[in-house]
Amino acid sequence: MAVSPNDKIRLGFIGVAGRGSELLRWFSKHEDVDVTAICDLYPEHRQRAIDFVGGTATGYENFRDLLADDRVEAVVIATPPQWHAIMATEALQAGKDVYCEKPMCRFPQEGRVMAEFAERYNRVTQVGTQVHATENYRKCVNIVRSGILGKITAVRNYCAMNDESEGLGSPENTPPPDGLDWDMWLGPAADAPFNPGRFRNGMHRYFAENVDSWLHELGPHIVDLPFWALDLPCPKYVVASGGRYATNSIADVPDTMDVIWEWDSMVMTWTLMQSSSFHFGVGQPGTGRKLGIVFHGTEGTLLANYGICQVLDKKGNLVEDAEYPAAVPPSPGHEREFLNAIRSREECSCSFRKHLSMHTALNLAHIALKTNRKLHWSEEAWQVVGDDEADALCHPTYRAPWKLPAL
Repeated sequence: MAVSPNDKIRLGFIGVAGRGSELLRWFSKHEDVDVTAICDLYPEHRQRAIDFVGGTATGYENFRDLLADDRVEAVVIATPPQWHAIMATEALQAGKDVYCEKPMCRFPQEGRVMAEFAERYNRVTQVGTQVHATENYRKCVNIVRSGILGKITAVRNYCAMNDESEGLGSPENTPPPDGLDWDMWLGPAADAPFNPGRFRNGMHRYFAENVDSWLHELGPHIVDLPFWALDLPCPKYVVASGGRYATNSIADVPDTMDVIWEWDSMVMTWTLMQSSSFHFGVGQPGTGRKLGIVFHGTEGTLLANYGICQVLDKKGNLVEDAEYPAAVPPSPGHEREFLNAIRSREECSCSFRKHLSMHTALNLAHIALKTNRKLHWSEEAWQVVGDDEADALCHPTYRAPWKLPAL
């Protein structure tokens, strides 16, 4: 499906609650975008989005009806993550380009199918890791690739916050609101009663059946930087530990979690603490969410997060006013890059293929946590070596009748 340079790009949006409504606002600002179709299971969310674009978009309750709309050239998926792989692969099969919110996938096999289908059907894809487009992240990548830090032997990723699950508490289960097909909202996820806490905008992030943990929620933004800067393949070994030790609510994702990924020549870690906003030396102390990525090299250290980029020499002194080659060009903006690629057919910087290694690493961390074992991953065979139970968990088990398309 080609787009004329003078035509507007006709977008369809699937899921327009919290994150989806933000994406709708961002994409709608571009003059060459026509919001053609909007799909959401909840009539209130769907109508609110249609009204936002002036009432001109066609509303759909079922995503497959939107995918059958021949006017739609590309889709923006912002549903809870249990839906991402199914919706994305069916959109690719329907000939649509796909912008999919993170996490791209929850299981290694989902990511593999998504990347393969994007290539098979010659579709443009972009994962919603918007921080990838920032000037600060690009500066960090340029520093790492300049060689000034020497050989990178370790990377530490931190996510710490004073967060009592955003006031989720322990609300009682209730009947779903009028007009909401709760069974369809759950889709491939395990059956569960409706709860207003889980349905509140974005609060699915606190339920393992939807997102697994904060490593899938914020991890794609944070761990993206080292995977990008170092052009990392899938890790060779993965081990994880954690649980719910600090918070009290109906949430069931870990509030404390540590992960170690190993390659032949380096190691990388993830540390989550949901009950303390300690800054780990990146930025300033204080309340609120604290994120950090620390690259440890043989000649220096880089401290980074969304807005910080600081180089320290081997003695711990801050290196100021240094200039680095611009190996990575500026971004036109994350959404704009996707729109440009729909016209040019060039691969996006956060395509399904380019994000496959990172998301596989995140997926494997959750499998290591579930099995409480160190996993040996073979990227060539695309399987966990010597552990049939863990390898089986790399393939999703969906609630009937939902299935992941076969390769």
